[in-house]
Amino acid sequence: MIITIEGPTGAGKSSLAVELASVLATEIISCDSRQVYRQLDIGTAKVDAETQTKVKHHLIDIIDPKQSYNAGAFVSDAEAIIKDLEARGKVPILCGGTGLYVRSLLEGLFEHPPIDPGLRSGLRARLETEGIGTLYSELEEIDPSFAMKISPRDSQRVLRGLEIFEATGKPLSAHWAEQQRIPRYQAFRILVAPPRDLLYQKIDSRLLQMLEMGLLEEIRGLLKMGYSFNDAGLKTMGYNEFKDHFLSAVPAEDCALLAAQHHRNYAKRQMTWYRKVTFDLTLASHCFSLSDVLRALNA
Repeated sequence: MIITIEGPTGAGKSSLAVELASVLATEIISCDSRQVYRQLDIGTAKVDAETQTKVKHHLIDIIDPKQSYNAGAFVSDAEAIIKDLEARGKVPILCGGTGLYVRSLLEGLFEHPPIDPGLRSGLRARLETEGIGTLYSELEEIDPSFAMKISPRDSQRVLRGLEIFEATGKPLSAHWAEQQRIPRYQAFRILVAPPRDLLYQKIDSRLLQMLEMGLLEEIRGLLKMGYSFNDAGLKTMGYNEFKDHFLSAVPAEDCALLAAQHHRNYAKRQMTWYRKVTFDLTLASHCFSLSDVLRALNA
């Protein structure tokens, strides 16, 4: 059996996962598409080094900000770790809010013909000349269901949606709908979903805390290391919003407000995704304890 701890950004998944992993003497597999990046620590809300020493976390800090990562790579990496943990008698705990990663692991990836490299390069060229807004609008036209689930600034997934449609003549969401969903793992799925008003408060508070912890200094350090806002890592939410502060002297406070709004919008999209998923335990209250989870697991 594996355990998943899912939910919107800022809901409190990581702290619950660490508590549960400590009690079960096991390890955590991150299901977060941003925490895979090295050097991106504060803005991705990674657990601190001390916590990672106490409870081992997998699939954190595995690629550089210039590299890309996708659901297929995640499934391959996660499967190997799950196999190793089970061989050692440990129950894998998967924690994160990237619903596509969890879905792909539990249900599998759909098969499609090889994508013409020319198609991909053409879309990337359009991204540079037309901008992400234009391509996202196009995705909304051809695949509104998929577009609703992702950030309008997530260039990797926007391009993925467009290339699948152009390569197969069918929207990505249609491929998912036709996929034969055979569970690949016995999973106990936990959803952490505080009330919306409380969640939004937590998101705003967390962003302020990130700034106090040195988010701007972290970004400045990345730029000094030679990374840019054109790199996959810095295009992610929580970093890209500060581009105008560093390149156009826009006040950091204005960028922070924009980042908070983007995080709230993302949380809303995540909850729309989760409403279509069946969970074994939903922690919807603003106050829950580890004992609630342990009772459900032992029921």
